[in-house]
Amino acid sequence: MTLHRPESLDDALALLGRGGAVALGGGTDLYPGLRDGPPPKEMVDLTRVADLKGITAHDTGWRIGGAVTWTEVLRAGLPPLFDGLKAAAREVGSVQIQNAGTVAGNLCNASPAADGVPALLALDAEVELASAAGARRMPLAAFITGPRRTELTPGEVLAAVHIPKSAGCGAFLKLGARRYLVISIAMVSAVVTLRDGGLDRVRIAVGACSPVARRLSGLEQSLAGKTAAQVSDIVTQYAFDELAPIDDVRADAGYRRDAVRTLVARTIAAAIEKETAHVA
Repeated sequence: MTLHRPESLDDALALLGRGGAVALGGGTDLYPGLRDGPPPKEMVDLTRVADLKGITAHDTGWRIGGAVTWTEVLRAGLPPLFDGLKAAAREVGSVQIQNAGTVAGNLCNASPAADGVPALLALDAEVELASAAGARRMPLAAFITGPRRTELTPGEVLAAVHIPKSAGCGAFLKLGARRYLVISIAMVSAVVTLRDGGLDRVRIAVGACSPVARRLSGLEQSLAGKTAAQVSDIVTQYAFDELAPIDDVRADAGYRRDAVRTLVARTIAAAIEKETAHVA
């Protein structure tokens, strides 16, 4: 196997554009996926590419480079809007995996239980895809199309994630069979903005309860303009039609649906508490 270690995005894309080479980030999903099979003939290590690194703020929001690790997300000086994403970053495997695993890798792996996806969905994230032919952007919600499936085409890499500028505070909660190193039974991320003592805007995303993580747009609309005291009743009565939980070795569908209802209420409450303290 030949391992390429380019330092420019153009060089990396040229190597990937020849066909047959595999993009390598932290390798925390790629290497286990190889198992006992033969390795690819060529790998392109993207961790030295300057254009894929760093978290930068600009007038309209933030850019998170595709090769940014989850540890770098945790250590970044980001506003309370990103508290849910940081909480999700703490749940990505072990500390060693957080040190190596990248944001792009978590998204491109397209697991229904990927910890980073609900938090980024709740932030209205867009992905920037780059190839030798040029770059394009799309909402994260459109990028992941199913379990292990994305809109990436041969020769493309996920170069960056873009978060639009917004007020609010985020929160994230995850339910698993144990506290650490666990695949989610269910997880919820929420971003809440308050105005005049009520909920101005709520963004809620759920993972591990459908083939891809989903925003709960109907619930978001129902909560707009309501008070914190009304949240529990509204969540209790909501049908969660966006979700399609399944039975598997971690939990059955009914348990997942009940758990999500509780997690959503608790996650929104946590975000409201953070936002209340922030605006006080």
